[in-house]
Amino acid sequence: YSIYIVFGVLIVAWLVLRYTTFGRHVYAVGGNPEAARRAGINVTLIRICVFGLGSMLAGLGGILVVSRTTSAPTAVDPRLLLLAIAVAVIGGVSLFGGRGSVWGVVLGVLIIGCLENGLTLFASASAAFEQMLEGAVLMAAVVLDALTRRRNAVSGR
Repeated sequence: YSIYIVFGVLIVAWLVLRYTTFGRHVYAVGGNPEAARRAGINVTLIRICVFGLGSMLAGLGGILVVSRTTSAPTAVDPRLLLLAIAVAVIGGVSLFGGRGSVWGVVLGVLIIGCLENGLTLFASASAAFEQMLEGAVLMAAVVLDALTRRRNAVSGR
């Protein structure tokens, strides 16, 4: 049932971010908190809600992992933060805020998943090589995001 739960959460998140006032406020606060505050948006409440939703989804993810593996890991994977940032950036979420979509993040998950799966199948690849390649992909995505943002700023978009 976990695939149904994940797709259900994705669809609900997409609908909320795309078609509700709360979703527009989240993008506004992410893009420029001061401008959002001046526009009358309660920035503190939006941040608390977003962090609360993120914590709730992390808990749901933990429950899904435990239900799948029937055991709880004693330690968190140290690469998890790098992978989360890589997935978001590759999926089109700007590190500077205010841009991104749920389906872009799904695409980022698929790209990183394929990269990790391919490196795992590549028998002679060491763990250090895997981490270096993932880091290089992340750096390329960040540089591309920064260049795109700079080009849009110059063109006035």
